Amino acid sequence: MGRWRDGTGTLHVPSGADAPLVVPLEIAASYRARARGLLGRDELTGAILLTPASGVHTFRMRFAIDVAYLDRRLTVLAVTSLRPGRLGLPRAFSRHVLEAEAGAMEHWGLRRGVRVAVDPGPSSAPPPSVR
Repeated sequence: MGRWRDGTGTLHVPSGADAPLVVPLEIAASYRARARGLLGRDELTGAILLTPASGVHTFRMRFAIDVAYLDRRLTVLAVTSLRPGRLGLPRAFSRHVLEAEAGAMEHWGLRRGVRVAVDPGPSSAPPPSVR
């Protein structure tokens, strides 16, 4: 994985099909990008990876989100949903946090124990359908 940089990429979520689900991804690796996160946005296409991170908040956010806490190997430790104005407490052993619009992670089959993969670089993935 190496050192992460701000930018875009592709998230690969294992699925029951032959190929993993491919999700457009934003990567927020700098302090500034992590602090900005989803603030001021009305929606998110795909997901955003905050790294390093072990906890998040939704103060001043405009929509509910799903949050997946990932360990250093990108294995999901926990998944939760947060409404605006909430604090997601830090999770032990969490090194990365993945955020998406509420309902997306359940739709993708993302749950505890699932190991995702990230390809940094331009995202060529079409936005997955959430609804």
